Amino acid sequence: MTSIDRVICGNDDALAAGPDLLVRNIGQLCTLDAPDAPDAARAGPRRGAGLDDPGSVGGAALAVHGGRVLAYGPQAALLARCGAPRAVHDAGGRCVVPGWVDPHTHAVFGRTRQDEYERRLRGETYLQIAAAGGGIQSSVRDLRGRSDDDLRELTVARLREILEYGTTTIEIKSGYGLSYHDEARMLRIAGDAAAAVGLRVVRTCLAAHEVPTEYRDRRDDYVRLVCDEILPRIVDEGLAERLDVFCEPSVFDLEQTATILRRGRELGLRAAVHADELEPFGGAALAARLGADSADHLIRIDDAGIAALAGSPTVAVLLPGTVFSLGLRGYAPARTMIEAGVAVALATDFNPGSCPIASVPLIQSIACTQMRLTPAEALAACTVNAAWALGLQDEVGSLAPGRAADFLVLDVDDVRLVPYHAGRNPVREVWRDGRRLVAR
Repeated sequence: MTSIDRVICGNDDALAAGPDLLVRNIGQLCTLDAPDAPDAARAGPRRGAGLDDPGSVGGAALAVHGGRVLAYGPQAALLARCGAPRAVHDAGGRCVVPGWVDPHTHAVFGRTRQDEYERRLRGETYLQIAAAGGGIQSSVRDLRGRSDDDLRELTVARLREILEYGTTTIEIKSGYGLSYHDEARMLRIAGDAAAAVGLRVVRTCLAAHEVPTEYRDRRDDYVRLVCDEILPRIVDEGLAERLDVFCEPSVFDLEQTATILRRGRELGLRAAVHADELEPFGGAALAARLGADSADHLIRIDDAGIAALAGSPTVAVLLPGTVFSLGLRGYAPARTMIEAGVAVALATDFNPGSCPIASVPLIQSIACTQMRLTPAEALAACTVNAAWALGLQDEVGSLAPGRAADFLVLDVDDVRLVPYHAGRNPVREVWRDGRRLVAR
């Protein structure tokens, strides 16, 4: 673990002239920066031992200018080089970390599905409930019948809670519409709600989340609809930056997934894949081969899939909250992946059916106890590697000079206490672009 003992500054003249904001009296600053790492290591997401290094500075200060990180380092050394700041904020000896980046959510939905939660507790499986008309199709029916105003109000309320837990950048998928009209509605609402709350948002078109009932016996026709109508219109209207496909034998097979991913690439969309969640199917290897930013879930990934991810820039986005919420026994093999050289990130998978968890700190706790990540690995997986999974590594995920000044003041003096206190919200303050959005 690296301890940074000098000032790291992006612009000496600007620091000497005085920053907009100086955050002082930081007990532990976890920058997730790696100023001394080889260029090759800095050119990609964290892997192996690099995942276990939070880039800590003890007794630190952080300078912000123009909404971006200007400099950080030991407080005395930074103050010696810093002109009079326009504002000073005292962190009170607490930890400061980058804002959480949540790279996989389904945050736009109507009703919750606690009825299915109870049915699972009584013995039904996720697939049995889906076969009986529940699951994703239940949320599709509900969403199609709701007004925009209703969905927007529900989504804003959820995103306010998510912000309170420290998420500053969120990915939000469509996928409960399964028609152009309703997929577009979801993506518009995702953007509007995030803007209302102050979250940075990446919107993902997941029209290939399931086959709608009206296409039940015409799966290939629905794939053509996604490729020929839904995705082009979504792109024309600027409603999404990414696409995603649920790649499983019972949903979209490897060929159908590849067809949709290639069409998305032609249209300029970045890609993710729901892969190897229900059974080992080759989804992770396909995601790596086609250059997707991430392969997500991976509960049932096999050795070939792990090897494919280890040899590619594709990030493995693991969702332990889903396994926890469904009451399943097996988690994604995170330790095997890390030791094989796979770049691992974490996300909530916040959704109404299989994971109603909105708290990134709780996801870190589950990842540590159930997948054996260290606290530092979980921190990196929710910040710098999560940013890589969204293609936002030059903007968020670390407190390197030039990055957005998205950071959290935690109500702890040791960052390991974040996963240790499972279920507690450790976030005291949330800052985005150098502006405080939450003070608890």
